[in-house]
Amino acid sequence: MSNEPTPRENTQQDLNELRQIRRNKLAELQSAGKDPFEITKYDVTHHSQEIKDHFDELEGKTVSLAGRMMSKRIMGKASFCNVQDLKGNIQCYIARDSVGEDSYKDFKKMDIGDIIGLEGEVFRTRTGEMSVHAHSITLLSKSLQILPEKFHGLTNTDTRYRQRYVDLIMNPEVKDTFIKRSQIIAAIRRYLAGENFIEVETPMLVSNAGGAAARPFETHFNALDEDFKLRISLELYLKRLIVGGLERVYEIGRVFRNEGLDTRHNPEFTLMELYQAYTDYNGMMDLTENLYRYVAQEVLGTTKIVYNGVEMDLGKPFERITMTEAVKKYSGVDFDTIETLEEARAVAKEHHVEFEQRHGKGDILNLFFEEFVEEHLVQPTFVMDHPIEISPLTKKNPRKPGYVERFEFFMNGWEMANAYSELNDPIDQRERFKAQEAQLAQGDEEANTTDEDFLNALEIGMPPTGGIGYGIDRMVMLLTDSAAIRDVLLFPTMKSQD
Repeated sequence: MSNEPTPRENTQQDLNELRQIRRNKLAELQSAGKDPFEITKYDVTHHSQEIKDHFDELEGKTVSLAGRMMSKRIMGKASFCNVQDLKGNIQCYIARDSVGEDSYKDFKKMDIGDIIGLEGEVFRTRTGEMSVHAHSITLLSKSLQILPEKFHGLTNTDTRYRQRYVDLIMNPEVKDTFIKRSQIIAAIRRYLAGENFIEVETPMLVSNAGGAAARPFETHFNALDEDFKLRISLELYLKRLIVGGLERVYEIGRVFRNEGLDTRHNPEFTLMELYQAYTDYNGMMDLTENLYRYVAQEVLGTTKIVYNGVEMDLGKPFERITMTEAVKKYSGVDFDTIETLEEARAVAKEHHVEFEQRHGKGDILNLFFEEFVEEHLVQPTFVMDHPIEISPLTKKNPRKPGYVERFEFFMNGWEMANAYSELNDPIDQRERFKAQEAQLAQGDEEANTTDEDFLNALEIGMPPTGGIGYGIDRMVMLLTDSAAIRDVLLFPTMKSQD
């Protein structure tokens, strides 16, 4: 039986030795009075891409840049390295006669991954590559780990999500996605500011987590010796502000739902909700259409987006269809002709749609919608007029008994937004809460509980109001062609490795 280490053990041994060499180099620097961690600042005049973009005016001039050394080639008295910063990367030429013998010796001992500052002259090499000829080079931070490309690259998705800092270094497209995410949110804010909305902040720790059908996370506040929940929605506090006279409000913030993980769900995610007094769900449709077009044009430069090879056109008018029309179109079942719960249950059994005893006719309609319709809604589509059973905070549709003025916005088969003509009748709202409490008693952990302070606010008086909630992460996924929600969350929720 051989006692030789396996290839994996060899690799781990090599890594340990390389890490020790780096620590030894750091110790030598520190003993020589050159501790890089004692440096507190470095003046940067340009980023790499700026030098390339403005090469003609910068050629022959002195610039200073800083970043991570991603490669180097030692060639006797002169060497090359590649420096990566926020904007990209650029080649740097390090010559002994330019930086001095001692500095050149120090450079040769530097490692891939070290963060350096470099001052020098912009020039083009004989091969035509835009570069910086260094006059001085400074080690700003010593990397004591080995970047993954040293061996196999950073391709394992689990490792990428857990070590996003390494992912950002090794995969430039990942950095581009998160820069674009920031641009998307900035564009949303610009659009809403132009529409006279004000941005607000509301509590994350709440005694009553309402406003959505979701199971909350629970915690205990020691100072008050009271149980609290993490919010599942932004709705009920924002509506209180409408009552208070702030006619157009919105919030972009994290909400928390104690549910499963998949490509479109993370237990904490970014939601935007906005409320506008004196309008209805039709006003919310117009706003949504204009907002999506504006953001796509601002960030991508086009209203045509491609996700997973499928083109979606935000420039055309968005389709508007009722839920019953959509179910009839894709399943053949016309719920407008179904009058009783028994008829709804019978047609569900006929079409192999599973339901629970507590489900009403409207719940079964929604189950049909989920089963037969959602996957077909690829182009931008507003699905309107939901059953009252699944919409406890929505104003009734006066033209269609049993239904409410609500829409969901779909793209790529995904729900992207949910909007109401908001219920502002406190008596009706109390009855809806009672119905939710009954569902909770029957085992529905996602049902809302009665919020007495919110009812009090409605009794003070809330004007007719349109409201909507947008899934920001899904919007970013579509606009960046990202396969999973974890690809657009810098630090997604992961199971502990312990």
